[in-house]
Amino acid sequence: MRIGIIGAGAAAVGLLDALAVGAADPGEITVFEPSPHLWRGRPYGPDLASVLVNAPPAIMSIRHGDPGHYAAWLGADRAAEHLDGLLGQPVVPRALYGDYLAATAEAALIRLSGRGWRVRIVAARGVAAVRSGHHLVIRTDDGLDHPADQVAVCVGGGTPQDHYGLGAEDPYPLASTLARIPDEAAVVVIGSGLTAVDVVVSLAARGHAGRIALVSRTGMLPHVWQRPLPYRPVHVTEGRVAALDVTLDALAGLLREELAEAGEDFAEFAADVLAAETEDPVLRLRRQLDAVDDLRIGRRVLQETAHTLGPRVWRLLPESDRERLLRHHRLATSLASPMVPVNAAALMRLFESGQLSAVAGVVKIQAVRGGFRVRGDGGDLEAAAVVNAVNPPPQAVPRGAEPLVTSLVAAGLAAQHPRGGLVPADPRLHVVGDLAGGPFITSGIPGIAAAGTRTASALTSSPAGATATAAKSTELRR
Repeated sequence: MRIGIIGAGAAAVGLLDALAVGAADPGEITVFEPSPHLWRGRPYGPDLASVLVNAPPAIMSIRHGDPGHYAAWLGADRAAEHLDGLLGQPVVPRALYGDYLAATAEAALIRLSGRGWRVRIVAARGVAAVRSGHHLVIRTDDGLDHPADQVAVCVGGGTPQDHYGLGAEDPYPLASTLARIPDEAAVVVIGSGLTAVDVVVSLAARGHAGRIALVSRTGMLPHVWQRPLPYRPVHVTEGRVAALDVTLDALAGLLREELAEAGEDFAEFAADVLAAETEDPVLRLRRQLDAVDDLRIGRRVLQETAHTLGPRVWRLLPESDRERLLRHHRLATSLASPMVPVNAAALMRLFESGQLSAVAGVVKIQAVRGGFRVRGDGGDLEAAAVVNAVNPPPQAVPRGAEPLVTSLVAAGLAAQHPRGGLVPADPRLHVVGDLAGGPFITSGIPGIAAAGTRTASALTSSPAGATATAAKSTELRR
């Protein structure tokens, strides 16, 4: 069996590790990736030390079912060196986490080779995949064709949108983006999510002296991680969800049971969550920092299950409930993807000093002589520099993968999901990572690792002959 993996970021690492851990007859694996920074993807390449992983180690393991895998690689000494004192957990630079991904991938390749697999890396971009008889062919940007029996698309997440037509590009790596900004310049950071937090914290770490403004439509900041607790949900579980006629009200009922058993009030919790849409972001940030040690489980349960059960739940919800959730998309993202306390504390210091401000209700940003002008509900704001820190929408197509996605859809191998992302239409095609169509929040490492394990099982459960038969049947049905 010949497996083609297009992309070599975290999704590909999760898939390769799962293939190496599982038992399967040997075949051939070809990975297509033009970047010199293999296995890191966009988020975990070389960058400033201030650009941190935004989650504790227990949910950053790329090996599904082994939450201690990353912590074991990190080791006690490095963990102590990067301890977030408020969180009580190590929070490392993303480039160091990229080292973990690279080490995991390289160990997987060694293990696969030892089992008789032939593995090769092609330093070219996969730009098309088409049918050729009973097989598939991956075409690369150097004009070569590579036959495959199964194809896994692991191209990562999308690129930030340029909402205001400023020609603003992806800010990562921040090392190069921020180096172009004078130390005294007034800076506008477009967005208020995790990317914007990275930008602000990194500006401060570089000693930036000019004022900084976070500008966005909502002004909402990410929630703040709380210290992990040795608690596992007993009502909001996969088994209970599987037994439901899934609706938002039914899911809220499970959460109500969960909180009641812990002695917590569901109505109070729900009101606090919804208040994020109207509460002053600085006041809320201060309250969130004060609640890092709070022992109540509500937020922790939602944050865990948003990624572990969220994709399955989203597919089962009636359309009316999906629309209800989408109306609170920014809130859901803020809750499901919090910032680490060390970054929250840095933001709080900047707010309190007056160097940082948060501006909501932004309607227009335009280039003017000598800089930029922001127009919002509270009047105009001028700055010398702008950084686009708008988070890419979930399931957005990365710019470099657009030709590939176009070819997959044109060949009938996949269809674009109406809410974004790609859905395989052929049993030989698999999509791993944020490009997989469906959920309305961006995939995290737990979801990517789980998808890698499911895909590895699908790739190895059917021999090449059975795959070819299925492919032939697909062609006949067409």
